Amino acid sequence: MAQTSSPLQYFPATHLLGAAITLILILVALLWPTPDDRLTTTLTVAIPDNAEAAAEEETVQWHSDKVQSGDSLSTLFSRNSLSAVDVIELASQAPKEAIRLYPGQELRWTTNWDNRIQTLEIPISPLAKHVLSRSEKGTFDYQLAEREADHVPRFASAEINNSLFLDGDRAGVPEQVLIELAAIFGWDIDFAMDIRKGDSFSLIYDEIYLDGEKIGNGDIKIARFVNQGREITAVRYEDDQGNANYYTPEGLSMRKEFLRNPIDFFRISSRFNLRRKHPIYNTIRAHKGTDYAAPTGTPVKAVGDGRITWASRKGTYGNLIIIKHNNRYETRYAHLNSFHRSTKVGRYVKQGQVIGYVGSTGAATGPHLHYEFRVDGVFRDSLTFKFPKAKSIASSEKDDFLKKANAMLMWLHGYQVSALP
Repeated sequence: MAQTSSPLQYFPATHLLGAAITLILILVALLWPTPDDRLTTTLTVAIPDNAEAAAEEETVQWHSDKVQSGDSLSTLFSRNSLSAVDVIELASQAPKEAIRLYPGQELRWTTNWDNRIQTLEIPISPLAKHVLSRSEKGTFDYQLAEREADHVPRFASAEINNSLFLDGDRAGVPEQVLIELAAIFGWDIDFAMDIRKGDSFSLIYDEIYLDGEKIGNGDIKIARFVNQGREITAVRYEDDQGNANYYTPEGLSMRKEFLRNPIDFFRISSRFNLRRKHPIYNTIRAHKGTDYAAPTGTPVKAVGDGRITWASRKGTYGNLIIIKHNNRYETRYAHLNSFHRSTKVGRYVKQGQVIGYVGSTGAATGPHLHYEFRVDGVFRDSLTFKFPKAKSIASSEKDDFLKKANAMLMWLHGYQVSALP
């Protein structure tokens, strides 16, 4: 059989290869899209704001130093080789309270290439800090940066077999909360004389959390104390002016015009007695006050609002503070070791404000507070005197209070029932 020959066999191989390459180039040119025909795909990735902030935080180098006793902004900057010019600028542009330093604060800052402050953070608490940032104009902008904490209610109760603080601690109640509890009921219960075995208390208070970590304790919302069979309940209420106080469920103030006792931790070593034998002079001398034995340095509080008329040494009284409470009442605090730095003659003090510290100055056999209470110039026994109450719930807020108080009572009752064995 005769074989059919191909015309391509008459062309040299190099010619055929060149023709093939030329053909491919023509096809590519014909099929390649023009600029107008091309499709452009853009991939957009959304970055959360906090991720951007975190990335920026990582790229900025922060420095820090803890404030030591006696430090000022100037000494702290000098210790860290920061510019004295920045101290002057911050002092002239920032609020005074923002740059007032206290031992233990940890300051943080960033600087530029020239070691000049760009951002300075001064903490106030875990929830707030002063922030000073350099603007594009070169001056410092001020901001009070605050965070919101979580307030988680906690129920606690205990029966008293030893003392409020020992049994309360065993029930897991923080000491700060127990002190507040004693202050709330301090007008009605003498925690040195009135507490009996079998007394009990129950309360709801806030625990404060930040980022899932407990940072402190908040206010007591409602509390009930059973003392010698007498049940007393206190409800916290904040009025439309933001003032918070404690009231009975009926709206009567728990707060009286005077505290029953001027110190928190004590034992009564000598009561009001007009025929007491004096321990130093060994003669019958009227003891026209109450003596509270307590360690030297124990804080002494003003029992009521008033004006200081004496704050100095006075004979056998030793270091003495006298406070006038309107025209009828006067209180005296004697044998003090020292005065509080804010205690000055002529100054107005609030109930519960610390005015001095227990000592043994004057005619005293040991550290104690001698406390006198006078009504219309006459010595009275502060442990038995019936103190007038302070103002109760305003009539304009009575309905709102009763609604909230009833809700609180149901809340406390629910916790008490669920805690039963």
